[in-house]
Amino acid sequence: MGDCSIFTYTKNDFIRKVCCSGQQNRGRSRFDIALRSGWTEKRNTGLFRYRLDELETRVLPGSRGYIAQLNIMRGTERRKPQEILSVRQNFDPKQFNFNKINPKELLFELKRESERKCNVIINVSPLEFGHCLLVPEPEKCFPQVLTHLAVQTGIESVLLSADPGFRVGFNSLGGFASVNHLHLHGYYLNHRLKIESSPAELILPNLDLYELLDFPSGFLFYAQGPNLDLVVKAICSLTDVLVDRNIAHNLFFTRGCPPQMEPDTSSSRDGVRVIVWPRLSCFGAKEESAFNVALCELAGHLPFKNREDYESATEETVQDVIQKYLLPQDEIGRLKEHLKKYL
Repeated sequence: MGDCSIFTYTKNDFIRKVCCSGQQNRGRSRFDIALRSGWTEKRNTGLFRYRLDELETRVLPGSRGYIAQLNIMRGTERRKPQEILSVRQNFDPKQFNFNKINPKELLFELKRESERKCNVIINVSPLEFGHCLLVPEPEKCFPQVLTHLAVQTGIESVLLSADPGFRVGFNSLGGFASVNHLHLHGYYLNHRLKIESSPAELILPNLDLYELLDFPSGFLFYAQGPNLDLVVKAICSLTDVLVDRNIAHNLFFTRGCPPQMEPDTSSSRDGVRVIVWPRLSCFGAKEESAFNVALCELAGHLPFKNREDYESATEETVQDVIQKYLLPQDEIGRLKEHLKKYL
């Protein structure tokens, strides 16, 4: 890694072949070793707001295979979320931002050759093992609106991991982002998710844009080495439209199967699926003990902050809650027509 605080990589570091058949028997890349060992060291030195050990987990019965986890401390101990009033809210230097963290929370700087840097810092209120924040060019004080570098970093960090359980996500303002300073979340989840292999239908060939056919329906892009830059540009084109129309959104980056009409149950996870969910905006400060629908919940990973909700949840009740946060079908239809016309 060179200097212990800088992780430099090239495209040769991307892990091309990943298999998820043996979930417990995973490889470790140079990136995984740096992230996991650094994160564990920070945990052992008491930098987190609570100690996260193995979480109580259950798979909800049903076809969706929802992964429910109980994490009470995240609801009670984390920093109070900021009040959000618009998807396009300006950065406010007086509010908490990632330039104000304890320097010991920095794991390393992530840098592709001579390109711009991204800070990788621990999330002091973790939701799973390795939970970190990817903060592109923090000194530039970008608001929580995706940039080309942020999307590129999200995809490339997944490609740097040999573990199919390493996921990255993004919550926009109004989509339950807690801090208005550009960042993505990264963490390990030792379970398969249905969206890794859900079938999809091509709707915009010029952008390689697909629509997931399973609930909750979202837009899907698929990135492999050769088409990486094109996919990044296409994702930014879509999210720019959402920001312009003040539509909140969540993204999830995960190893997955190529898009196709039929579900793929093979164990190959060589590319990265990027799912974009346009959703209803939730403005104001979020209720921390509530079941807030953001990047994890839409992807099928359900962190619960109280035991009653964790034990009583069913696939049906979860889907009912998620449905309330999704854009109505007529709005999705209008958005698709707009995308076909302007993209």
